[in-house]
Amino acid sequence: MSYAVPAPEQVTLTVAGRDERFPVNRIFCVGRNYAAHAREMGKDPDREPPFFFMKPADAAVDASQPVTIPYPPRTANFHHEVELVIAIGKGGSDIPVEQALEHVWGYAVGLDMTRRDLQLEARDKGRPWEFGKSFALSAPIGAIHCAQDMGHPDKAAIAITVNGQSRQSSDIEKLIWSVSECVAYLSQYESLKPGDLIMTGTPEGVGAVQRGDVMRGSVAGLGEIVVTVAA
Repeated sequence: MSYAVPAPEQVTLTVAGRDERFPVNRIFCVGRNYAAHAREMGKDPDREPPFFFMKPADAAVDASQPVTIPYPPRTANFHHEVELVIAIGKGGSDIPVEQALEHVWGYAVGLDMTRRDLQLEARDKGRPWEFGKSFALSAPIGAIHCAQDMGHPDKAAIAITVNGQSRQSSDIEKLIWSVSECVAYLSQYESLKPGDLIMTGTPEGVGAVQRGDVMRGSVAGLGEIVVTVAA
């Protein structure tokens, strides 16, 4: 097959303990899925239906080894958000909550890097968040750990430090919407496909990073990622 323009390269991520790689299809992100973070963003954390936004596939950065990302243009308030990432291995739509984990291939730790000033400006004007959230290299993600090997975590410490100083520290058991519920709810609106990723939201403590800063994000059982902002 010939293409009118060069075909984009398939974005893939490392799989822990295996030679195969995980292809990235789409990246869905759950907004305000920890009550304390919802409060720090000035919102009521009542358990309303979850909402989602998306990042492009080329937002994903393989962070299975220490990696450097650029400080993006047009922002002066570049924020870290550490998250549990779900990797979908089996597609489906209208998935019952009780069967949702059957569609999960694995898990990873990831960062939802955010141009906060652009996001809040868009929010206040009632505009989409894309310029604040949906840009290239904004989702460093560690190695995907297969659920068959590790099970499905419902309790695990989640944390990030910046230059050795603690910024975010919580537990995934504090998710307002669980992994199963996120998968089931999203599948009502979009047929999930193998290779889809779901970033499940971030706990309180988000904050800005500067050029040269070193972030260490972790979820217990999924290891640590080390991400440096280019000087």
